Amino acid sequence: MPGIAREVKEEILGRIKSGMTVMEASKQYGVSSKTMYAWLKQKVEGSISILEHTKLKKENEQLKQIIGVLTLELEKTKKKAA
Repeated sequence: MPGIAREVKEEILGRIKSGMTVMEASKQYGVSSKTMYAWLKQKVEGSISILEHTKLKKENEQLKQIIGVLTLELEKTKKKAA
């Protein structure tokens, strides 16, 4: 069903996650159960948004930099101790 706001979709998925059946949610929100099962399948398969992907890439780069700095400091410490 086109035009369902992301917030509404997340609310529906949250209600299902907290125990509401798909059929109950379908009746309450007027969205087909087939659509809801497709949303659930998408969640399970782990599709991520571009925004989330970009955030994870940035975080990964920051962690690599931290590891690099710590590796250099560890090498300096080893040389001083030797």
